[in-house]
Amino acid sequence: MSVTRAFLDTNILIYIYSVDEPDKRKQTITQINSYYRIVSTQILSEFCSVSIHKLKMDTFCVEAALNKICHKNNLVVVNLDTVKYGLYLQNKYHFKYYDSLIIASTLESNCQFLLSEDMNNGQVIEKSLTICNIFIPRNIV
Repeated sequence: MSVTRAFLDTNILIYIYSVDEPDKRKQTITQINSYYRIVSTQILSEFCSVSIHKLKMDTFCVEAALNKICHKNNLVVVNLDTVKYGLYLQNKYHFKYYDSLIIASTLESNCQFLLSEDMNNGQVIEKSLTICNIFIPRNIV
């Protein structure tokens, strides 16, 4: 039995820790549990920044959240090859660079889905990756 691999964008993690949108928090937690989940060091860095500045979490709470995220998800490291792949994808698909870097990490991790509220729902990248907004009803597993 094959497990569906999904890469989590920063906004997906933020909803888990946000108290401002309880419905999206609950839906996020429910939706992501059916996947083998992956995050990158880039996603963790973005999570820290947003958690501190927008969610007003103190650094001790952010560190505890990071530990929990890394315990429940698989972590991949953004390296030079990933950065170069991000540049290639940015040129090919015209995404913002940091979104292209997320897509590069997702593809390198052999994920079928990139769960993100910010990118083009349903768009297929490199014939193997589908961007999926978990807040829009869909027909994918």
